[in-house]
Amino acid sequence: MSDRIPVKNVSGVEVHQPNSANKKRHPSRSRIYVRAVKGPLETFRRFFGLFFLALFAVLPFIQYNGRQAILLDITEQRFSFFALTLWPQDLTLFAYIFIISAFALFFVTTFAGRVWCGFMCPQTTWVYIFTWFEEKIEGSRNKRMKLDERPMDVDKFWRKTLKQFSWWTVSILTAILFVGYFTPVRPLFMDFFTFQTGFWATFSILFFAVCTWGNAGYMREIMCTHICPYARFQSAMFDQDTITVAYDARRGEARGPRPRKIPHEELAEKGLGDCIDCNLCVQVCPTGIDIRNGLQYECINCGACVDACNGVMEKMNYPKGLIRFASEDSLAGGTTKVFRPKLIGYFAVLVIMIAVFAANLLYRVPLEVDIIRDRNSLYRETNQGLIENVYTLKILNKSQQPRTYQISVEGLPSYELIGNKAVQVDGGEVATLPISVATDAYNLEDAVTEIRFNVSTITSQGEEIQVTEPSKFLYR
Repeated sequence: MSDRIPVKNVSGVEVHQPNSANKKRHPSRSRIYVRAVKGPLETFRRFFGLFFLALFAVLPFIQYNGRQAILLDITEQRFSFFALTLWPQDLTLFAYIFIISAFALFFVTTFAGRVWCGFMCPQTTWVYIFTWFEEKIEGSRNKRMKLDERPMDVDKFWRKTLKQFSWWTVSILTAILFVGYFTPVRPLFMDFFTFQTGFWATFSILFFAVCTWGNAGYMREIMCTHICPYARFQSAMFDQDTITVAYDARRGEARGPRPRKIPHEELAEKGLGDCIDCNLCVQVCPTGIDIRNGLQYECINCGACVDACNGVMEKMNYPKGLIRFASEDSLAGGTTKVFRPKLIGYFAVLVIMIAVFAANLLYRVPLEVDIIRDRNSLYRETNQGLIENVYTLKILNKSQQPRTYQISVEGLPSYELIGNKAVQVDGGEVATLPISVATDAYNLEDAVTEIRFNVSTITSQGEEIQVTEPSKFLYR
């Protein structure tokens, strides 16, 4: 038996050489000219997005107890949300917030598809704003296409210039508002337009302005189809009962043009479906897909094609809903199952994480105490013959009201506390307090004695807050 593999000579294989005329390995994408559409879904989507846009613009200006209500102060490592102040020690609360957001997204996606992208995503809202300026300045879809094909003239120049000015105005205002969540927003507006902002504030505003201008003005659907990871892993949450924007092929095929006078009841006799192949569903799609080709990851569930198709069906006196929000089972003639294991599982985890977050927030102690021993000497003997240890107490008042804290020590049978036994700390501030503990050597049985520092206060509601921190008292 031979170990050699037999080789067969094959002739006549056609080799396809690359076309030398096409020098671009990857051709540029065709620009999508989105057609304006009217309908109840589009109206709801616009006002829904504008509501959250107004919320985004108003929240930084709200004042609470004489300070900005929402301020994520990174330099001070302090995040304020009205009466709540979070510190780096509260990192677990932020982790719970991210977990809750993730499972809420999973739950909504499993039930209603990619509606976050179509109705709430900032990218979608800002693209709509930029497109609105584009339509008002350059005209409708066909006019914009013809304008881009024309050589540069006076009319084209002023329209393009005005559009860019509008885009940059929105981008800069957006960037200032966004940075205003991390630094006081009211002086930020005045300082930026009077050229008095610092380097990092100016850099942040310009950086986010460029990002907004590029994302909403030019990249648009590229953000949704290539950059956003949500489009890639959403299919893991879809099932046959997920409600998405879908085309009813059983009703629409065979598609084709026809006169309006043909009654709907006679379409089957002529071999036609309800789809007249007007292509409006493609023209109004912000990502440029044809929903009639089935479920595609580019679809953001905005419902623009639903409004466009319903408008055509109404003019043709056909029943609406050829393109609609529906599940795969309902399109096949079945029933959409709302209560199913995957959806119930996501909802259960979501409820559990909300409960855990609420419990951690409810039982959160608005006081943090750190004990630092003096590293220069383990102990020293005072003039009275007592053994003294020196400590530094860092008392963090996590609340937003000034508090007076009482300090005591446990673990020593008798001791003398040298230093302030009470200290007042303003809301959101840290007090550094040097303190000494001295005792008679006869009270010390071991070289190392475990002690505890108690820091306590009484709130205006009469509630006692106390934190106990362990430390060591050294001798010999």
